Amino acid sequence: MKRLELVHVECYSGYRAHEAPRAFVWKGKRYQIVEIRDRWYEGGMSGKSVKLDYYRVLAADGREYVLRYNDRFDTWAILLK
Repeated sequence: MKRLELVHVECYSGYRAHEAPRAFVWKGKRYQIVEIRDRWYEGGMSGKSVKLDYYRVLAADGREYVLRYNDRFDTWAILLK
């Protein structure tokens, strides 16, 4: 079962806010993102569903992480297995 933990994410903001994550802070440690390996979306097609943006990223520590942005609450989380 997957669970979520809130994280602080530093983003590049181009034509829209939170366009691409650049780094994140989790449990007091900063992780630099070196590559966005995948990106997908859920919801947002109707006023009733929350728009969620997912990013599978490679950090400078050599590990992959999945980050999720919740548009309704303007919050980021990391998905844990």
